[in-house]
Amino acid sequence: MNRGKKRFLFSTLVTLLILLAGLAGSFLFFQIREKLEASKVKPETIFGKYVESLNRRDYAAMYGMLSEQSRINISQEDFTARNKNIYEGLEASEIKVQITGEERVDKTVTLNYDTGFQTIAGEIHFKNKAEFQKEGKKGYKLVWSDSLIFPELGRSDKVRISTDKAVRGSIFDRNGLVLAGKGTASSVGLVPGKMSEDPTGDIQTLSSLLGISADNIQKKLSAKWVNEDSFVPLKTLKKVDEINLKAPQPREDNLKNKEFQDQLLAIPGVLISDTPVRFYPMEKSGAHLVGYVQNVTAEDIKEHEGEDYLTDSVIGRSGMEALYEKELKGTNGRTVSIVDPNGNVKKILAAKSRIDGKDITLTIDSTLQATIYNTFQEDKSCTVAMNPYTGEVLALVSTPSYDDNDFILGMSNEIWNALNNDERKPMFNRFRQRFAPGSSFKSITAVIGLASGAIDPAEDYGSSGLRWKKDESWGNYYVTTLHDSNPLNLENAFIYSNNIYFAKAALKIGYKDFMSGLDKLGFGQQIPFEISLAKSQYSNGERIESEVQLADSGYGQGQILVNPVHFASLYTMFSNQGNVIKPYIQYKENPAKEIWLNNASTPEIAELVKSDLSKVVSSEHGTGHAIHRSDLALAGKTGTAEIKASKDDTTGTELGWFVVFTTDPNTEKPILLVSMVEDVKNRGGSGYVVRKDKAVLNAYLPPAQ
Repeated sequence: MNRGKKRFLFSTLVTLLILLAGLAGSFLFFQIREKLEASKVKPETIFGKYVESLNRRDYAAMYGMLSEQSRINISQEDFTARNKNIYEGLEASEIKVQITGEERVDKTVTLNYDTGFQTIAGEIHFKNKAEFQKEGKKGYKLVWSDSLIFPELGRSDKVRISTDKAVRGSIFDRNGLVLAGKGTASSVGLVPGKMSEDPTGDIQTLSSLLGISADNIQKKLSAKWVNEDSFVPLKTLKKVDEINLKAPQPREDNLKNKEFQDQLLAIPGVLISDTPVRFYPMEKSGAHLVGYVQNVTAEDIKEHEGEDYLTDSVIGRSGMEALYEKELKGTNGRTVSIVDPNGNVKKILAAKSRIDGKDITLTIDSTLQATIYNTFQEDKSCTVAMNPYTGEVLALVSTPSYDDNDFILGMSNEIWNALNNDERKPMFNRFRQRFAPGSSFKSITAVIGLASGAIDPAEDYGSSGLRWKKDESWGNYYVTTLHDSNPLNLENAFIYSNNIYFAKAALKIGYKDFMSGLDKLGFGQQIPFEISLAKSQYSNGERIESEVQLADSGYGQGQILVNPVHFASLYTMFSNQGNVIKPYIQYKENPAKEIWLNNASTPEIAELVKSDLSKVVSSEHGTGHAIHRSDLALAGKTGTAEIKASKDDTTGTELGWFVVFTTDPNTEKPILLVSMVEDVKNRGGSGYVVRKDKAVLNAYLPPAQ
């Protein structure tokens, strides 16, 4: 190596050494300055940062502020667990500290302070002390012990949270009968000490009978809390109705349940005991209306964070149980206390009394609800019953149905699959949907036509026979009707339910006035009702597109779809001088009608249409005459809607409708019924529905003897 290279390397090495020395010096300088600055930080500032970290749940930062001896006494892992379990278990929030005094003795500073924070049991407030030790250039460090959390908390003490569970409110009908409330079921379980010496075969038998895997049963029996005398619950079953068993003709389902439970009791170790459950006395007749509750899931608790749901809470899943969940659930009571290692309470820190859920009373008449269900239970149907003068909904029925108690008891796969595979869709809530109304819609067309002046009730449209088309522009499409009349005026068009008359009327009304009239009657709008309902429509698009569609709409076909509750509300205009009454389902002690659509028609138009609807029932030619009674003034309108894949489809089905209401305001129990039944083709069409509603009406308002 030549002399020049040696000189260069030496120079470079010297430069690097100087740089390293400079960096080391700088690092040392900053470290010394940092320590000097740390030594100047006041204890109250450190404590403020400690509390800030606690509010952020930054336990690592809190631990970093502890004195050396404190960190010897407790590891970071134990420190984190202790603080996390207590503060987060209490759901502590808004932790605030106010320094009230300071004491200095040598290198020790003691801060006196007031602190308070919110918890699940209410506010906790107390006075306490925080001690700081000065550790040389590190400055002040916090001396930690359990008493820093609560003054009375010792190292071996625990903070216990006791829960007093709120009782869920009940749901009643208008007459005080329970629709959802406290009930009793049968809990099937095993007592290990009474099982066979080798229970393998018995467990397999139980597995088969209860639909629970043998491994699951074994797992329950192996739980730490289980001893020889423990009752280990496996499944909840419907309680056997002992009174019904003594009846001359016991219910078949009750007999099967008794036989099944006797079969279970024959297995050594099986015990069946009573257990409290949510109970739905109406079973299938009220399932779609009342709904059901189920145990909360992890997703529920996350979704409803801060709403006081426990891991064993229930939550409303459908119907009234879901609609009034907040009112029914109540608020759990909580007590926060410090307990010693023996479980003795040292101090109660906070307590909040439980608030039971509110009871909800509905306008529903459960007897009427059951009557309607029993009448239509074999059909795919829905029925709305209302008081036409007050808007009180008296019944909401959808058939076929399911037993909401099955969801409480733990539905078996067999029942669940049967419900979901049933082509009649028993889980489908029909009164919340919308359907083609057919001729029952003609009353609405009449109201719009009379209001616009397009319909003259006395005008004779002339006989067109049983089929008609406007002109050749309609091609091969004809409007058909079942009955003709002479003269073909508005009254006879109602009595004979003449489609051709109302098709012509719709064309006279015209697109603009027809659609505008329906807009004013709430079509395309959310119906103001506690239960969410499908919106009624007059077209699949934004408007009625063609002349044929307009003509078909006049008699409730085309693309007209109505919700049954909305439809029932519209019919209240005929009992209230043209005003549409708002429907409601939560009971009021003194019911006062609330107008939803003011002046939906004039009083004169409402009276005229009501008169024609009365003749639909009273006239011997009327399509609703089968329900006529000499002792009860009734008005109504039938309807049969064709459901076809195309205009040429001859294999489509039919929906049958009937709307009927009492017309005398002095009737003891005024009622308006809207019933829809699917698949009435070849079963009498709308006449099938009239006969069903007659049975309902006769039960609700028995004929005079």
